[in-house]
Amino acid sequence: MTPERLLEIYGKASGLAAEKVIDRLDQHCRDFIAASPFIVLATSDGVNLDVSPKGDPAGFVAVEDDRHLILPDRPGNNRIDGLWNIMKHPQVSIIFFIPSVTETLRIKGRAEILDDPALLSKHAVKGRNPLTVTRIEVDEIFLHCGKAPLRAGLWTPDAWPSTRPVGTLFEMAQDHAQMKADDASEEAVQRSYQRSLY
Repeated sequence: MTPERLLEIYGKASGLAAEKVIDRLDQHCRDFIAASPFIVLATSDGVNLDVSPKGDPAGFVAVEDDRHLILPDRPGNNRIDGLWNIMKHPQVSIIFFIPSVTETLRIKGRAEILDDPALLSKHAVKGRNPLTVTRIEVDEIFLHCGKAPLRAGLWTPDAWPSTRPVGTLFEMAQDHAQMKADDASEEAVQRSYQRSLY
């Protein structure tokens, strides 16, 4: 495949798609971020790529000003792949989701990791501070159309499976990594989540 062949197949971006990029968090962006309880954060160490889901009560990503966001980092599995990547290569990309809204918001920027106690305390949930926060300086922002979520039936309950279509987390971990779990049931997984969410 060549760039020329790709353009031959797809053509140029439409006027709206090409011109919708902005570099400031306007009121529409702020409203979208305030309503979003779930994002996917993409990072790179300059060679390898990583994507990580992040979720909290709606509005957990804070707008600091027209060009900056604050993303709290909650306790997890301590792999911290994304944080290691940011230390090597600060460029990040985020996609914001709102349940029932087919459109998504995409933001690209440069990130830094902070652990200032006063800043951490501003982003506490259920009395627990995040371990760090990631401050993102925005470079590009644009609203992405809802075709992919519509095709996927992402927010259409009738399109959802009636039962869990894959094994439990513990069942998969046992098979992937030979990690022994005394109880691999979904109930055990949910109990584990409740103990360690915050």
